[in-house]
Amino acid sequence: MATYIKHPLIKKDSIESRLYQQVLAGDVLKKGNTMVVAPTALGKTIVAILVAADRLQKVKNSKVLILSPSKPLAIQHEASFKEFLTLPCSSITGAVKTDERVKRWEESRIISATPQTVESDLLNGRYDLSSVSLIVFDECHHGVGAYSYVYLASRYVKESNFNLILGLTASPGSDKTKIKEVCENLYIQNIVVKTENDRDVKPYFNPVTIDWVRIKMSEELDKINKSLEKALKIRLKTLKNMGILKTISVTKVDILKTRGRIQGEIARSTSPPKELFQVISILSAVINIQHAQELVETQGVHPFNKYIMRLRKKKTKAAKSLMNDPNFSRAVRLAHNAEKNGWEHPKLRTLAEILKKELGTGDGQTTLQTTRYGDKKDKKASKVIVFTQFRDTLEMIHEKLESEGIKSAKFFGQGTKDGEKGLTQKEQKEIIKAFRMGEYDVLISTSVAEEGIDIPAVDLVVLYEPVPSEVRMIQRRGRTGRKRTGRVKVLITNGTRDEGYYWSSVRKENNMKNQLIDPNVLKELNESAVARMDNEKRVKVIDKPKEEKLPLVYADSREGNSKVIRYLSQMEMDVKVQSMAVADYQVSDEVAIERKTAKDFVSSMIDKRLFKQARELSEEFKRPLMILEGDDLYSGMVNPNAIRGTIASIALDFGISIIPTRDAQDTAAMIKRIAIREQSGEKANIQIRTDKKPVSLWEQQLFIVESLPSIGPVNAKNLLEHFGSVSDVFNASESELMEVEGIGKITAQSIRKVIDSKYLYFKKEIKEKKLL
Repeated sequence: MATYIKHPLIKKDSIESRLYQQVLAGDVLKKGNTMVVAPTALGKTIVAILVAADRLQKVKNSKVLILSPSKPLAIQHEASFKEFLTLPCSSITGAVKTDERVKRWEESRIISATPQTVESDLLNGRYDLSSVSLIVFDECHHGVGAYSYVYLASRYVKESNFNLILGLTASPGSDKTKIKEVCENLYIQNIVVKTENDRDVKPYFNPVTIDWVRIKMSEELDKINKSLEKALKIRLKTLKNMGILKTISVTKVDILKTRGRIQGEIARSTSPPKELFQVISILSAVINIQHAQELVETQGVHPFNKYIMRLRKKKTKAAKSLMNDPNFSRAVRLAHNAEKNGWEHPKLRTLAEILKKELGTGDGQTTLQTTRYGDKKDKKASKVIVFTQFRDTLEMIHEKLESEGIKSAKFFGQGTKDGEKGLTQKEQKEIIKAFRMGEYDVLISTSVAEEGIDIPAVDLVVLYEPVPSEVRMIQRRGRTGRKRTGRVKVLITNGTRDEGYYWSSVRKENNMKNQLIDPNVLKELNESAVARMDNEKRVKVIDKPKEEKLPLVYADSREGNSKVIRYLSQMEMDVKVQSMAVADYQVSDEVAIERKTAKDFVSSMIDKRLFKQARELSEEFKRPLMILEGDDLYSGMVNPNAIRGTIASIALDFGISIIPTRDAQDTAAMIKRIAIREQSGEKANIQIRTDKKPVSLWEQQLFIVESLPSIGPVNAKNLLEHFGSVSDVFNASESELMEVEGIGKITAQSIRKVIDSKYLYFKKEIKEKKLL
């Protein structure tokens, strides 16, 4: 007979008493900030609920904050805490309006939220963390780099007088440095590892058996791959002869590192040799070929052909060189014929056989070699998830299963990729609901279903290919075995990248387990966390003396997710976020700052946004500034002299001073220094520009002429000064246009073509509709 946990804040007979969960919760309460590492089905959420109940009871009027990396997971946690605890619980995500978020924060004792939303609210001063007695970081392995978890942990340690941190994950990573970074960032002092093999866990854990299904690559695919290999070797030998590579036996990682090194040389040189740009082009082509090989070896000809279609649209030298390469062209031709004849990767046929057998829809017999772990006898599966890396493969699998009479649903992310729209959150929920209700037998998913989505328990998980990440392999396995014995099948093509990825994930998982039980590592982490917490406590960000006047800076709301605002808030600055018509930051009536990362500077230079922004900045403010952030300004394919010319134009033509900074933190420090200088230690009464100045007639004229091809602000001004009016510019002949300084023959021809060509969009639209 089951026994249940009794607690004043836990609903009666709602949580079954499991000793290992109670011991884990007790460890957290006794030892302090803790990371719990356990498989997906072990009930880490219940551990968090037990800890939360204790904190809410003992720390009067306090709150518990549960953070999750996605909206669906935040909603899922809200439902779990409501199911088991008696106190009010609400969710705070980006989908909830600002006023409602503040109301929920004030009225609820338990808040389940996405970290980005909470960070934004804190930076805007809507509430603080002083009353929070426990923060739960779900999927805490995300706590690295600039992810919001890092800022929130730091802010929490500073603001709360009774803080406790609980991190939950199935896999913190294999690298000691990565594990240490997560623990340092989240102030973890203690790590507890539970596995399915622990004596106290076994009675509650459903084992997961794994089949490694070995597949031989077809002759057609092998021919395609050999042609790609020839194209690859020619380029690798060229790079070796140029002294760029020491050997032609290189991986994709090696090539990426080499490209980064060459880009660095270009960036550091005032006049880089043309050969370096040639090297970059060859390296880019090598990366394209390596990706094409991966698709052929592990996915099939359909994903490869889709990739080639996208490659053809690129105008880069690397793409053009590949299309003109006889070996690469031969591979493309062979792949086209293979798909035309229906010759796909043997994986596809094997997958269909496996699913037919599992679902009882056909014989599904296979004579392929398999290596088995666990039970010898397969059981019929009612629900199956098939994981694959690529959307193109997902589409191919879906078509194959539909043709075989297997009911399947496609499940992928919300982002748009190559023009194809992603699924909305509403569409994702509808698909999951239909899968749960049995409308589909198979869910075909990209990595989006690995974590953060409330996927129902399944009997079988099929991995179309192994992934080299131990974290992702563990998460994929965790989708089965929740209610009964689970099974995983991994399709591996012999002698290909599949094998390398498989062994990589196995090695990393073993490394992770060894790191987590190493007492020296745990001791080092504990000492580091204690030292950091002591240091943070010395820098309180709340309860500042009221008479203290901090430097004031206004930040545009579009910078809301910027790390700069985060750093400014940590530098004893009074940061006010609101909508601004011009500039990203303003520190006085006269001084405003436009922030550009190196990448954004180049892209806005190409699409002409930069000069428009510079003109508005110089017109609105007496002393405009531009911060140029990052040291990789010349690392792209744009000629450094073009970038230098643009910088010179901004400084000389628009009178904008340009200040370089290393990164977001350096930018924040620079903005603070400018604010202090402008405000002389006192808060200034700054008039914020929420609207632009009225556009004058001459500005409208410049805007119209600037819309012509290859015409920037300087050339537009020259044209108007030469011809006197917009009408005369538009009526000028090619030869007359070429009389203006800066207007060459090609530009003149392009201008006349745009002005003289007939508008064909309407006819084209009618034609397309008729074709449909």
